[in-house]
Amino acid sequence: MNSLLYTVQNMNAKNREESLTLGILESIEEKSDVTQRHLANQLGVALGLVNSYLKRCVRKGLIKIEQAPANRYLYYLTPRGFAEKSRLTAEYLYVSFDFYRRASQSCSEVFEQCRHNHYQRILLAGVSELAEIASLRAREKGMNIIAIVDPQTKLNEFIGIPVWSNADKAIQVDACVITSLNSSMYLSDYMGKYIDKNRVFIPDILGIKYES
Repeated sequence: MNSLLYTVQNMNAKNREESLTLGILESIEEKSDVTQRHLANQLGVALGLVNSYLKRCVRKGLIKIEQAPANRYLYYLTPRGFAEKSRLTAEYLYVSFDFYRRASQSCSEVFEQCRHNHYQRILLAGVSELAEIASLRAREKGMNIIAIVDPQTKLNEFIGIPVWSNADKAIQVDACVITSLNSSMYLSDYMGKYIDKNRVFIPDILGIKYES
C-alpha cells in the first residue's frame, strides 16, 4: 500500500477523517478482496471504525460492495471514488509539503541554537518523519546525531542512525531534540531526567514548550 496517512500529532478531526478515507480508498484500489480486519491493521484503527467508514463511503457513492463465496465481500471504487481519491491525494501532498517546509525551518532554528551554544553531539528523541527531517538539517549545520531515543519502538536503527530504547547513555551527548510526533510531551519529560532541561530542545512545529 502506498500509505499517504498524515500522522502529525495535532491532526484535527477533518484531517483525520480524510486521511482514513484516503487510506481505505487506496487499499481497495489495490486489492478488491481486502478484509476489514486487514484495513484496520493497515490503518492502525479499530475494526468498528473501519466498518463505519466503509458504510460512509458506500453512502457517498465512493465504493460499491459485492458478495463473494465463503461469506466474503469484494470492494470496488466507483468513478466518484476514483475522483475523491485523486482529490484527497492532492490535498495530502499539499499538506505534506507544507509540513516538510515548516518542519525543516523549525529544525534549522533549533540547530542554529545548538551551534550558537557549541553543542555538537545531538540526541534525537522519537523515531518519526520529523527525526528524518531533523537529521538532514543537523548535517547541514555540522551537527553529529549520536542516536535516537525511543522507548516505544523495536527498531535498532532508523535512517542509518542507532536507536536506543532508553536514555541511559545520554551522558555522551551535548543536547537533545524532541522529534516524536505522537509522544512529544512524554519524551520531553523523560529526557529532562537525563539531560539539563535547558539542553532539551523542542521544535516549534510540535506546538509545546518544555516546562520546568
